[in-house]
Amino acid sequence: MIFSSIAAFAAMLAAPAETAVTIPAASEMPIVFEASDGSSVPALRGSLQVLERRGDPDSRQITLHYVRFPATTAEPGAPIVYLAGGPGGSGIGTAKGERFSLFMALREFGDVIAFDQRGTGEASDLPDCTSNIVEPGDRVLSDTERTGLYRAAARECAAFWEGNGIDLKGYSTLESAADLDDLRSHLGAEKISLWGISYGTHLALAAMKTMPERLDRVILASAEGLAQTVKLPARTDAYFMRLQKAIDKQPAARAMFPDIRSLMDQVHRQLDAEPISLSVIDKDGKEQSVLITRATMQGIAAGMIADPASAAILLHMYREIAAGGTGMLHMVIPRYFMPGGPIRLSAMPTAMDVASGISEERLTLVTRQGRTALLGLALNFPMPQIRDELSELDLGDGFREEARSDVPTLLLTGTLDGRTYPDAQLEAVAGLSNLSRVTIENAGHNLFTVSPEVLAAINAFFRGTEVPDTIIAPLPDFTSPIPEG
Repeated sequence: MIFSSIAAFAAMLAAPAETAVTIPAASEMPIVFEASDGSSVPALRGSLQVLERRGDPDSRQITLHYVRFPATTAEPGAPIVYLAGGPGGSGIGTAKGERFSLFMALREFGDVIAFDQRGTGEASDLPDCTSNIVEPGDRVLSDTERTGLYRAAARECAAFWEGNGIDLKGYSTLESAADLDDLRSHLGAEKISLWGISYGTHLALAAMKTMPERLDRVILASAEGLAQTVKLPARTDAYFMRLQKAIDKQPAARAMFPDIRSLMDQVHRQLDAEPISLSVIDKDGKEQSVLITRATMQGIAAGMIADPASAAILLHMYREIAAGGTGMLHMVIPRYFMPGGPIRLSAMPTAMDVASGISEERLTLVTRQGRTALLGLALNFPMPQIRDELSELDLGDGFREEARSDVPTLLLTGTLDGRTYPDAQLEAVAGLSNLSRVTIENAGHNLFTVSPEVLAAINAFFRGTEVPDTIIAPLPDFTSPIPEG
């Protein structure tokens, strides 16, 4: 729904007595923003144009989109820009989901901007690439074979995107950081605050290096450092030890899962000896035969350990397979992890990850650890495997040097985060001298809504008051394969 006049929009904004009327910029249109739960709120939809690659004078222009939720205070602070994770997540899409209430609550401190980064959401005109390289789903592939297939697909897709007029060098974290400064200028703001999660923190840290004087405050949740695009497999192993300790707090769960590492290793060995052949119905309603191998299960695990509730489902799946069952596989495989078929790649996340890259020293460490780690290199796949095929995108070790900044920053860390691990997060923020830290016990990667105390801590940070050192969130019932709610 589009309002027919600015006056109508202003009148709607003025309904709550405490709300300040915000006049839209020239390029903004009043809308009613509708969340997925049926909630709605007046907002402003805007856009700005930037060069796809600033270093190329002949670069095409691309359009970036955002939704602005005006502040509910008469004296708003700097606009708060939400940076989605991924890379590839949509800020506007996130605002429609379960974090909608957070977007609304933070209007107490300033305009809140749901921003679609370049190549994402409404800001994307990038076609996905379905390569001619087929990953067989009916036989076991060696790691070398699978890597070779993805490298060939990366070469083919790079040529496909170039043929469609896409400059992959334009899709890097440095270009996105420059977009944030252009957005700040577009909004007419002297400074902006950044509120990011996962890859969004990676982007925020880059912005702290490139535009520190134009940042007011920064919130980093589940932080990913500039050198941490590829995670260390040994830290994934350490995560399973923390998860076991959480399980051991529940006597019934401890009896069910006395040693999750041994359980997972047992299943991997079973699959090495005899892969499971499944007949499943895919998303298009077609029956397909797929082969579940060690690599398949490692990939499934890598996709399900971000949060303890999904990790609980994963462990029940392993337990069922160990006992000879496949019911949960039949449900999960066609929805999320359908093996086989043509290799598909998306331009923005592929280019972003390769551009942020990995140093030779870290690559050596990752490769060594991956040989014995429970999930091998599955957490990062297909990085760093395809990096050499797109090496011209790499931003270099200078980009990966830690951010050093005195901008007030809040770090939110979940102890059961299965993607960005607590010790790695501390490394990511080691160069930040004005840092407040909140550890959220039992929380995973997606931690904003695990407890109302998280929002309270964010509010305290924006007010400049003391934030708590620790918040304790509830654990899921690890005996149940179905998460509560």
